[in-house]
Amino acid sequence: MSDVIGRGSTESVLTTRDVERVIADSLDVNVLRGKRVLMIIPDHTRTAPVDVMFKAIYSRLAECVAALDVIVALGTHHALSMEQIYRRAGITADEHRQLYTKTQFFNHEWDNPKELTSVGALSAEETAELTEGRLSRSVEVRINRKALQYDHLLIVGPVFPHEVVGLSGGNKYLFPGIAGEEILNFFHWLGALITNPAVIGHKYTRIRAVVDRAASLVRTPKSCFAMVVQGHGLAGLYYGTPEEAWSAAADLSDKVHICYKAHPFHTVLSQAPEMYDDIWVGGKCMYKLEPVVAEGGTLIIYAPHITEISHTHGDLIRQVGYHTRDYFVKQWDRFKDYPWGVIAHSTHVKGIGSYENGVEKPRVNVVLATGIPEAVCRQVNLGYLDPASIATDDYQGREDEGILYVPRAGETLYRLRQ
Repeated sequence: MSDVIGRGSTESVLTTRDVERVIADSLDVNVLRGKRVLMIIPDHTRTAPVDVMFKAIYSRLAECVAALDVIVALGTHHALSMEQIYRRAGITADEHRQLYTKTQFFNHEWDNPKELTSVGALSAEETAELTEGRLSRSVEVRINRKALQYDHLLIVGPVFPHEVVGLSGGNKYLFPGIAGEEILNFFHWLGALITNPAVIGHKYTRIRAVVDRAASLVRTPKSCFAMVVQGHGLAGLYYGTPEEAWSAAADLSDKVHICYKAHPFHTVLSQAPEMYDDIWVGGKCMYKLEPVVAEGGTLIIYAPHITEISHTHGDLIRQVGYHTRDYFVKQWDRFKDYPWGVIAHSTHVKGIGSYENGVEKPRVNVVLATGIPEAVCRQVNLGYLDPASIATDDYQGREDEGILYVPRAGETLYRLRQ
């Protein structure tokens, strides 16, 4: 940790001046002089002051680097329009042409084989070791070819509790951020096997081990600004290797992004922010709250603006439906040829439960109060509630009655105190 540059606190947020100072102290212009730098940023589904970071980094590096290009780490999310990318960077098209001429912006094309290249593979022996015997198979590691065409990769992204890897950020911006599907499907299913409640908010997980091992195959020099977001600002900002910066940010995220409750709730109204535009990402409103829903309780994902199950995987999810892990594990021959990332998403939204003698018993009843029609909700094995029937005032201030309302769900993890 001695090589990490940065600062953070649970008591205050950093000023823009603080952020600029950390960036100035971190980025050595002499080391990067004449280099082509690729900045890797999150898409619109992660809260972070990417605009502040982009402008400050550009101000620091533009005069010395040959290029300072930006790629959006989509994973398998849908591509952003240029307008959305400009909004993320905090600039206009005119400003791009006049003030930010060293930068080109790209979306990661996860589904375009021509834009991917292999950096090697994890052997069956390695995956058995990394997963503690849960999975044993060779996995090709592909990444966006741009990652090998630049002199330096600069990851700029936040750290939050995460359902698949434990705590997001760091090398996760490479895998799955700008990766191919093979490694993504592998470790997402690994996370599903271990289950969301056993993974989310934990620092060192088997999934993080897989991600870091895959990242070690990428030989391009890498560094990372790991952000800990609080409200609209930063509680912390750390720079170093992706592993070191992530570790420092993860320690602070543990203090900032976890809310403890004294007892479970029989009803949870989890309201999705506008940045979640389908259930593929809006499912975070379940993941972050599953630990505090009582046995047999109901969690309502309230998002009138969401009209799609998934913009990119909707057809597959309609075929598979939403089910518990054991539903898939005990019928593996039936489902093993579907993309494992899709199956993993299914289990995370449905939550933990059992499957015995052909009967599935989820621990939590998940209900969608969205713009998705009732027939589609039933088709994919989720409950339905008309969003127009919900008055959020009816759910507020009733925690003593076992009712919890979370107005901006998806990033803060809720846990029981004991």
